[in-house]
Amino acid sequence: MKPSEVRTVFMGSPEFALPSLRALADAGYDLRLVVTQPDRRAGRGGRMRAPAAKVEAERLGIPVFQPQSFREPEAVAGLAAVEPDLIVVAAYGRILPRAVLDLPRHPVLNVHPSLLPRWRGPSPVAAAILAGDRETGVSIMELVEEMDAGPILATRPFPIASTDTTGALETTLAGEGADLLIETLPPWLEGGLRAVPQDESLVTVCPLLEKGHGHLGARMTAREAERAVRAYDPWPGAFVTYGGDRLGIWRAHVGDAGDEPVPGALTVLAGKPAVAFREGVLVLDEVQRSGSRRVSGEAFLNGERGRLPRLAGLA
Repeated sequence: MKPSEVRTVFMGSPEFALPSLRALADAGYDLRLVVTQPDRRAGRGGRMRAPAAKVEAERLGIPVFQPQSFREPEAVAGLAAVEPDLIVVAAYGRILPRAVLDLPRHPVLNVHPSLLPRWRGPSPVAAAILAGDRETGVSIMELVEEMDAGPILATRPFPIASTDTTGALETTLAGEGADLLIETLPPWLEGGLRAVPQDESLVTVCPLLEKGHGHLGARMTAREAERAVRAYDPWPGAFVTYGGDRLGIWRAHVGDAGDEPVPGALTVLAGKPAVAFREGVLVLDEVQRSGSRRVSGEAFLNGERGRLPRLAGLA
């Protein structure tokens, strides 16, 4: 079957979705529709902002559909009207009901940024970094009504570097996922590739990230705190409370302060501020006070002119 003969619907919203959308278009699939989240207000001005997938679909000349929910029969009917043979999902942002899963001729496929069954859920890249995993990857799976629980068609592992942030790693995995999707589709559509059920004994689940997750706690080790800095970049951002204000931490490394200080204590190592945690200290290479721009640790110290009150925000 030629890609041009496959009536295809793509569902996705953020930047992660774009490589898969472009790959389908470049491979010649008959993209009838791009389904994405509704425009939302964002930023300090509260202006309406379109999802990245909508912007890209309009650039490619593909019709866009933005239903509030597929729990409404009218939304399902709008999707059914294009008579899809194939639906591909990449970070759409919602669990699809059975009425949608049953629409296409082939099972609905999903591009997921982890090596399933490890890290099912909405934040798999951050979860892998937080856990200190040495590798992650991408999975192409058939969707079922339970989150990320469907059988697997293909996986591709990818190493996690000691400097990787969630933002950087997601960008890499988005490209890897798009490549794997295009490799997987032809044999699967021709019936030569079968999905394999996930091993339920190996399942791990990650939560939806919330703003408060970025608050570094005194129970963390220094290495856990360093991983949190990378895992919460770009959102929600790692932080501690300093002088009654939020101090964002964007780059940091683990240092050795000699005798283990009390968690929450501040010190200076090699001309940079450092926060004590269990089993070491976190040296702050780049920080940001609320309402200010990011600055180096050295510049932050210069601005404080030697005044380093004890942190109040480790709990």
